[in-house]
Amino acid sequence: MKKIILLITTIPLLLSCQSQTKSVSSTAILIENVNIVDVNLAKIYYDSQVVIDSGLIKKITAQAIDPEGYSVHIDGENMYLMPGLAEMHAHIPGPNTSRERLEETLFLYLSNGITTIRGMLGHEMHLKLKEEVAQGDILGPRIYTSSPSLNGNTVKSPQEAREKVMEYAKAGFDFLKIHPGIQRNVFDTLVATARAHNIPFAGHVPVDVGIRHALKSEFASIDHIDGYLEGLVSADKGLDANTNGFFGYNFTDEADPALIQELVSLTKEKKVWIVPTQSLFERWYAPTDVDELLAQPEMKYMPASTLDQWKSRKLQSTGPDTGFDDAKWERFISIRRDLLKSLHDGGHGMILGSDAPQLFNVPGFSIHHEIQGMLRAGLNPIQILATGTYQPARYFNQTNIFGQVKEGFEADLILLSKNPFSNIENLKAIEGVFVRGRWLDKKMIEDRLAEIAKNAAEN
Repeated sequence: MKKIILLITTIPLLLSCQSQTKSVSSTAILIENVNIVDVNLAKIYYDSQVVIDSGLIKKITAQAIDPEGYSVHIDGENMYLMPGLAEMHAHIPGPNTSRERLEETLFLYLSNGITTIRGMLGHEMHLKLKEEVAQGDILGPRIYTSSPSLNGNTVKSPQEAREKVMEYAKAGFDFLKIHPGIQRNVFDTLVATARAHNIPFAGHVPVDVGIRHALKSEFASIDHIDGYLEGLVSADKGLDANTNGFFGYNFTDEADPALIQELVSLTKEKKVWIVPTQSLFERWYAPTDVDELLAQPEMKYMPASTLDQWKSRKLQSTGPDTGFDDAKWERFISIRRDLLKSLHDGGHGMILGSDAPQLFNVPGFSIHHEIQGMLRAGLNPIQILATGTYQPARYFNQTNIFGQVKEGFEADLILLSKNPFSNIENLKAIEGVFVRGRWLDKKMIEDRLAEIAKNAAEN
């Protein structure tokens, strides 16, 4: 009788195991024994099992999962799974770029774990590209794209501003890109029209607008910390704002750091996000040797013609024949670091962006230079990681979609062999990247990068 009872109780268990195996989707991915990095709470959850399918994080558990039936099984022991990064000041190639180079640029972002980009100089073609990427027709990071540039040449009158804003809002751009040169009355019309059509605006602070009026106009983000240094110069100085130089560099010795807190408070009150792009000011507009920059490993992914242009522009900006003053730059960069740290600690929010591809900022790789600049400004690794993960999700009102490793979130993730909390340089220790649930392992990334370098060398 005991044998019969045993047989009866065992059969349901066997059926249950068979049912569990059959219920596994043929496309599901299992990561076992991985350490989950929670950037928002600054915690690590050790020895977790993660199931990914249909582009989403389907399950996270501490309990062991039978790997049978999963399409991909990853042993994550001693590895760290974190949200993908966002590059919040990216540039997407325009219509004159070959399709091959466009796809290579998108992959360069992905190869460094950047799974979201905010394109800051939009074009009509980027709207289609955004859809192609979202549908999986092109491999690339999630795209948010600006309108084409609104500047002193494209919007010379209130009427032009009104028409352009309405056109770009109707076309479906995510936001408007503001560039220098816009006169204040034109800018005010632009802002009123943007509000009426529910489209945000972001970017530069035109000189005629000024930082205080820009903040009161409620930019979605101010990039490059533009206008802030000029805002530290008292009106009593009587300086011509149009002589400010490169992001206020000419006003360095007239700036009063005591005014920083006022601007920080106004930034917080008006809920304006900041994208520092500090690497521009520590690589391009800096006393950095051009040949040293060109010797960096990531330069092999850029065509020689691009590198030649970068070298020429840097020499024109800071070369030995320009009179560039290293000591003045040290004072300039010190003020920028104080602004960056103060805006992070007391402002509304800061998001990670390096302005790539820009001079010596190779897409994807430049984010690591930006991170180092933020470290030098006094931010710690956890704070910096937040600016590239959870904070961008807040900026886009997508905190239930991406930016964290949570069940139900889109599977845009980085798998690292080292802990990014202990050393932020460990962000480079990539074992693989998930892009909307698609697994790009280390070998695939390395092979694709080698192909991109080969193509660059031939152009």
